Amino acid sequence: GYYNNWSVSDMDKYVKVPLNDEDARSLKSGDYVYLTGTIYTARDAAHKRMQEALDRGEALPIGMKNNVIYYMGPSPAREGRPIGSAPGLLDLGLKGMIGKGKRSQEVRDAIVRNGAVYFAAVGGAGALLSRTITSSEVIAYDDLGTEAIRKLTIKDFPAIVVIDAEGNNLYETAVKEYNEE
Repeated sequence: GYYNNWSVSDMDKYVKVPLNDEDARSLKSGDYVYLTGTIYTARDAAHKRMQEALDRGEALPIGMKNNVIYYMGPSPAREGRPIGSAPGLLDLGLKGMIGKGKRSQEVRDAIVRNGAVYFAAVGGAGALLSRTITSSEVIAYDDLGTEAIRKLTIKDFPAIVVIDAEGNNLYETAVKEYNEE
């Protein structure tokens, strides 16, 4: 597509999830995408539990291969703590994460190592996003209540590519270009 040097690309992309390798690698930092298909939500408590399962050598309640996890949650992970299990989940085949805030170098390295993608949900507005969610069911850790893992079916869920499979990071390029003005 045509890019000018200061804005995100002017071509919206429609992408199916789960994400295959080819689609994941074709997405570039700054791309505006609409995701359609199936994703999973997991908040801090679910990540903690998944990390404990991995530490014990147990299977996870959802397969990671090509899947996308939406880190819904009230807040980013505490300072200095990567979103618990992200690098491990990426190494198990997780292809995409939807979240907010900066990611640690450790997570970025795992994204590049695995050809994955980190998205930010656009507009953060719960109401807007909830309109794109056509179904939601709890599939694991239902004892965690609102922190249970849910399977969401989404249609045209708006997101922007923050870190692409090559490690380009929108937060850094945007700041750099802004400072060079």
